[in-house]
Amino acid sequence: MTRRHDECPLWGIVAVIAVIAGGGSAMAQTYGIDFRNTLMPASGGMAGTSVAAPQDFLSAINANPAALTQYKGTHFTLGGAFAEATVDLEQKAAVPLLGVAPFSAKSSTPGAIVPAIGVAQEVDGLPFPTTVGLAVLGAAGGGSSYVQVPASNATASYLLLLEFAPSVAVELTERLSIGATMFVGDGYASGPFVGTSGMTNAYALRGGFGLDYELGDATWIGAYYQTTQSFRFENEAVLFSERRPRDVDMGLPQQVGLGIANESLMDGRLLLAADALFLDWRSAALFKSLYRGQWVMQLGTQYKATDRVKLRLGYALAQNPINDAVGTRIGPIDVPGGIPAVKYLQSQFAIINEHRMAAGIGVSDLLMRGLDFDAFAGGMFPAGDSLGSATYVSVESYWIGVGFTWHFDRPPAGNRRAGS
Repeated sequence: MTRRHDECPLWGIVAVIAVIAGGGSAMAQTYGIDFRNTLMPASGGMAGTSVAAPQDFLSAINANPAALTQYKGTHFTLGGAFAEATVDLEQKAAVPLLGVAPFSAKSSTPGAIVPAIGVAQEVDGLPFPTTVGLAVLGAAGGGSSYVQVPASNATASYLLLLEFAPSVAVELTERLSIGATMFVGDGYASGPFVGTSGMTNAYALRGGFGLDYELGDATWIGAYYQTTQSFRFENEAVLFSERRPRDVDMGLPQQVGLGIANESLMDGRLLLAADALFLDWRSAALFKSLYRGQWVMQLGTQYKATDRVKLRLGYALAQNPINDAVGTRIGPIDVPGGIPAVKYLQSQFAIINEHRMAAGIGVSDLLMRGLDFDAFAGGMFPAGDSLGSATYVSVESYWIGVGFTWHFDRPPAGNRRAGS
């Protein structure tokens, strides 16, 4: 296995592009509010399936960093996705303490662009084969807005979490790799409490750890764990029932993922992969009041139609995370109006859809040798849910995305560990 390391100027480029990459949030292909790898250039076409043998290195950085060792040489990706949702809310009864009257309306929150940018570099001269990575990713997002409806009393929520993610993976043996990612999160939020709320930002750290093991020449298993990530948005909300500003805590949950992948079928042209994820929303600030623990099953396949063209298909089944047993508080804040008011606020982050489908294509050596192109599209099947007796929400969405990846010093085709 040839190992080389050339100086690459792409490390500096990542930070520059991150500044100009637009980001936004939309209630789209998320589990709860977490995008996971459903909007990555290659994994997006496989409904996010990527724990054991990710088809783009960004998915390794964002989930199982140990899989970075599957990418030899230098790789740089510039990509992103557009996601848009249709969210309809019907409030059948008034919530007087929130100033909300009965209404039925469609959320006016627009679609959003989610960035996926990064570089991976194989490093020589260390005791063990090592690959390092750096990425700027859209991690989570959600929200809705009914400010155009007077009866909503200017109800609106918005959340965007971006991650700056340095990562490292070490190949302990020819089959076993370990890895870690440090997520430096930059969050922007307003709402969800009905009242005066300005957009504020906060920062938080998160750790990710992974294992990847090659069972044979064509089978991989992987696992990862990520800690919680807790943001505190200071002076973010002023309730109508109060005059003083309140801090709002929001966070991403601790989670675990297990995956398996095999590409022995059809002379190595067919890759089959499956992931099982558990998102412990009970560990996440604010959302532990809205969601329960959530299981996700992701199934993905990739077929090499030609030496240059790969076709991808994926399906994901995610539990509806809405917590039916809410109390009268969201985090440390007593919500005016009790349980009916909490149910109303819960609707602003109601990602209730259980079924998702996605498809994608990858083309190697597009226009020039070493330049790969990936594209994907997907959608969440329409779903509706009653939150108590007075609040009903329905959601459907779609998303599309692309990625351009430049490969430098990539080993010859046919070596799975060359990075596909």
